[in-house]
Amino acid sequence: QVQLVESGGGLVQAGGSLRLSCAASERTFSSYAMGWFRQAPGKERDIVAAISWRGGRTYYADSVKGRFTISRDNAKYTVYLQMNSLKPEDTAVYYCAAVRGVAGVIYRGEYQYDYWGQGTQVTVSS
Repeated sequence: QVQLVESGGGLVQAGGSLRLSCAASERTFSSYAMGWFRQAPGKERDIVAAISWRGGRTYYADSVKGRFTISRDNAKYTVYLQMNSLKPEDTAVYYCAAVRGVAGVIYRGEYQYDYWGQGTQVTVSS
């Protein structure tokens, strides 16, 4: 059972930056593909970014391309989401997720992930 704990959320003004972290309990973290999702009030949970086992492949939703960067440090069992040029529409609860998957593959579907963190709130004021 992989446990994921997100941190780094908060309140920021539009145009500002935040870095989310997701720490995993699993020593085989390097064998898990990771993803960041977000859910705004009244909306479905959507993919934001995803990264393969060793970070060689990444994916970004169109709405965050050029502003957000996903990365991972396998030695620290941690995945990050650097969020720049934040907009009010980025306001949501952000979740990290993990799936054992296959090396070199990124996963975009919520249903493909096996483990989820509890979420961290990001609020962007205008």
